[in-house]
Amino acid sequence: MTIGQETLVLLDTSVVLHLARNDTTGRAIESRFRLTSRRDRPLISTVTEGELLALAYSRQWSPKKLEALRKMLENFVRVDAGLAPVVEWYAKLDAEARRRGAPRGQNDLWIAATAKATGAVLLTCDKDFDWLDPDYLKVFRMP
Repeated sequence: MTIGQETLVLLDTSVVLHLARNDTTGRAIESRFRLTSRRDRPLISTVTEGELLALAYSRQWSPKKLEALRKMLENFVRVDAGLAPVVEWYAKLDAEARRRGAPRGQNDLWIAATAKATGAVLLTCDKDFDWLDPDYLKVFRMP
């Protein structure tokens, strides 16, 4: 699958974390997808925002590093996981995962539901979404 500049993308927590760290993977993601220069800014779920802040607090990030994370998050369009279409897709995805016996990380289901509700391609760096049928939800996993 290719993701062009016109493709709406929703960033999984793993992607945003790499971007925040500005590590090799984060720089590769920015270079490949040009997230900061897209016509439509990338989306993030409020669940991703919560996961990132929880990680920062649990690892006792410095105020400077925490402020840099908050500033970076301002570059994305925040989609509230409590929106009715997201809640509906969460329920459908959870039911599908149960039918398949697939692993069901609750936060991952909310993030996938947000992508489905917005029609965005989910960009991730982990295997948590591999169980999803690509015709059901478009997921692009960075190696």
